[in-house]
Amino acid sequence: MQVLDPQVVTLWRLQRVIRLSLLGIPFAVAVGLGVASAAGATLGATAGLSLVLFQGVMLVVWPSLEYRAFRYSVREHDLLVQNGVIYRHWSSIPHGRIQHVDTRQGPMERLLGLARLQVYTAAGMSADGSIPGLDADVAEELRDQLSRRGGDDGV
Repeated sequence: MQVLDPQVVTLWRLQRVIRLSLLGIPFAVAVGLGVASAAGATLGATAGLSLVLFQGVMLVVWPSLEYRAFRYSVREHDLLVQNGVIYRHWSSIPHGRIQHVDTRQGPMERLLGLARLQVYTAAGMSADGSIPGLDADVAEELRDQLSRRGGDDGV
């Protein structure tokens, strides 16, 4: 089984910082004000700060847990992807069902030299398999390898 590039932990933390800044803190303030209006300022401040503290802990801890839980393997007949911190999820995508494979990079991924591999099959309109946080060169090589195998019946 292959692992993701360790830089993906930094990417996920940066993404969480942005979400915390844009959504998490305003939500915590709104909850704090709502609780304060119903149960008092001290309880409202405690509720709001507790939410921010929880989100801060998740910002630091969760990306590392996700990194350790994510694995993938290109096997003889399929691509196997494993992920999930609390609930494990395994996806097997047979090479013969692969229609096309894309690599994608957002601005932060480009900054860190990472890419996301997306695998599409005839079954769906969206990606049926996704491997985030690959080194950009590894993602391109894997894309090309799976594209060559796609449509084969595995023999």
